Amino acid sequence: MTLRYIAPLVVGLIVLTCKTWAAVDVSTEDRVDVYLKDQAKIPCMYNLKEPAMMIVWFMKLPGKDQSRIRIYYYDNHTEFVEEGSDYAGRIQVSHSYDAQNAVGTAVLTIDTVELSDQREFTCMVHNVLKDNGEGRTRLQVFSSPSLPVIELEHTGISVTKEEPSKVANCKVDNGYPRPNITWYKDRFPLQPSEGEIEIKESVTVKTSGLVKVESQLFMKVRREDEDAIFYCEVQYFVPGASKMAESNKFQITVFYPTTKVTLYMNPPDRLIKEGDIVEIHCKGNGKPQPIFTLTFKDKEILDEANGIWILESVTRSDSGTYECRSFDPDTGIEVEDSINITVHYLDHIVVTPEEAVLDQMQDLTLTCNALSSLPTYTVWHKDGWSEVVERHVLELYNASYDTAGMYTCEVKVPSLPELQEQKSVQIRVQGKPVIAVSSTNNADRPVNVTCYAQGYPIPNITWTLSDRWTGKPVPVLDMQSQSTDTDVFSMISVKATSALTANCRAHNDIGTDDDSLSIDAIARVTTTTQVISPKGGSGVAIAVIIICLLLIAILGSVLYFLYKKGRLPCGRSGKQDFTKEKASKDDIVMEMKSGKSEEAVLLQGVNGDKKSPTE
Repeated sequence: MTLRYIAPLVVGLIVLTCKTWAAVDVSTEDRVDVYLKDQAKIPCMYNLKEPAMMIVWFMKLPGKDQSRIRIYYYDNHTEFVEEGSDYAGRIQVSHSYDAQNAVGTAVLTIDTVELSDQREFTCMVHNVLKDNGEGRTRLQVFSSPSLPVIELEHTGISVTKEEPSKVANCKVDNGYPRPNITWYKDRFPLQPSEGEIEIKESVTVKTSGLVKVESQLFMKVRREDEDAIFYCEVQYFVPGASKMAESNKFQITVFYPTTKVTLYMNPPDRLIKEGDIVEIHCKGNGKPQPIFTLTFKDKEILDEANGIWILESVTRSDSGTYECRSFDPDTGIEVEDSINITVHYLDHIVVTPEEAVLDQMQDLTLTCNALSSLPTYTVWHKDGWSEVVERHVLELYNASYDTAGMYTCEVKVPSLPELQEQKSVQIRVQGKPVIAVSSTNNADRPVNVTCYAQGYPIPNITWTLSDRWTGKPVPVLDMQSQSTDTDVFSMISVKATSALTANCRAHNDIGTDDDSLSIDAIARVTTTTQVISPKGGSGVAIAVIIICLLLIAILGSVLYFLYKKGRLPCGRSGKQDFTKEKASKDDIVMEMKSGKSEEAVLLQGVNGDKKSPTE
C-alpha cells in the first residue's frame, strides 16, 4: 500500500527536477538610465551550454495590467522587428556567445530615446528543449531643465502690510523627472511659516511630456530685508546622479515709513558769501522718500525736485533758520529738522576823507572802514604797489611833494578769500613849483635838456633858449612833455652850434620857479685837401715850409745863446719856466679833416707866447 502511493511521487519529483535543470537562467539590469534623445542599451545575459534557440524582446504597455507586446524576434532561421510598432527603425539587437564560459548576450539598442520609451522591457530566451527564461529592465529617461529664471515684483513691498506679500517667482522648464525648487535668503533655505512665509508651487506637464515648475515666494518683509540676498535653487536628476543650479541673486525693494529727516547743505561745512548758489537737501530715513516742505521765516519755499532746493545768488537777508517737515498719511508720522544758514558779506569800503589837498608840512589822518560778518585784514598801498601800513588808519606827517600820490586801501577776509574790497584816494600837496634842469650831450647829436617840476596845482613849463653872447633867441628842434597828478616833465632838443643858455620856468597859482643851464658850443673846423697841379703851386708850398723851418731853427739858437749868457729874465733862479699851463676858457677847439681820417690839433696860447712843437 505504501509503495503504491510512493512510486508516483518519486517519478513526479524526478520529472520536476529534470525540468528545473533544463530551465534557462536569464539576468538583466533592474534599471537603465538615459538622457532624452540619446541612445539606450539594455543588456540581456543568459547561461546555456549552447547558443539560444530563440530570443524575444517585449515592451510593457501602459496600465496596471501585465499586458505586453513583442517588438523583436530571433531564432536560428529568422530575425525581425515588429512592423507597425513604435520601435520600427529605431531598435536593433546584437548577439554574442562565449562557449568557454557558456554565457550568451543579447543587447537591445534604442536610438533617439523619447519620454514614451520610459517603460519596462522583457528579454525572453529559449533553449533547444523549448524551455525559456525571462529578464526585466526598466528604462528611465532624464531631461535636464533650463536654468531657473527669476521674475521680480517691480513695485516695492511695504513693511506695514499685515499679510505676506509676493516677493518673486522662480521658474524652470523642460525638466524630467520633475525638478524641485528651494528658496534661499542669505544662503539659508526658507521654509513655510504661518503668517510669515508662504511658498506656492505649480507643476505643468507639457504635451512633450516635459515638466514646467513654478514657485512663488510670499513673505512678510521687514526693514532689514532690503539688504538681504535672495535666490532660488533647482534640484534635478540625471543618469546616475542629481544636480542643482542657482538663479541670479537679487534684492527686494522694501518700503518703510520715515521716522527721521535730515536737513543739510551740499556741499556741507562751507562758508557762504553773497552771490553764491546754495543747495539745500532734505532726506528722510524712510523709503520711498516722503513729500517734504521747506519753510523759511514762516514762508514755504517751492520744491522743484523733491527734497532739493536751489537758492540762487543769496544775500545776507537769506541768513536764518530753515525747517524741513514730512508727513506720512498712512502712519500719521510727522517729523522735522532745521539748519541755520549764514550768508557772509563785506560791504564797500568807506575812506575818510575821500580826497585831500595838503599844504606842505601839514599832517593828515586817513581812515578805511568796511562792514563785514567775518574778521578782516586791512592794508594801505601807495601808487599801486608800495605797502605803507597794515591797519585801517593811515597817518601822514609833515607833508611834502613826496607825500603826494594815489593811496589804496584794501580790505580782505582771511577765512573767505573771495571777499575783498579796495578803494583809492588821491592825496595832493599844494605849493609853488620846484624844478630841476639837466642835460645829456652826445657827439654829433642834438643836446637833450630836461626840466622836472613838482607842485600843485600842476605847474606850466615854458622854455627860453638864447645865444649866450648875443642874447638872440634860438629855435628849439623838438619838445616833449608829460605830467601826472603831482609833477610835470618836459624835454627839449637843441643843436649847440654856439654857446647857448636854456631857461626853464615853471609857474602855477601859488608861485614860480625857474632855472637855467649853459650849453657850450662845439666849434668844428673842417679842412679839405685840394689837388694842385705840379707845374706851379707845389714848388711855392715847399719853399714856404723850408723858410719856416729855418726861421724856427735860428730863433731857437738865439734863445739858447741868450740863456747861456744869463740875459734872459728867469725869476730868482735865473731860469725861464717853460712849464705847460692849463688851458683857459678861451681855448679854441678845432677839428681838421683830411681825406678819410680826422685829426684834432689843439693850439694853445699861454700869456700870449707861442710854444715850439717839441714843447
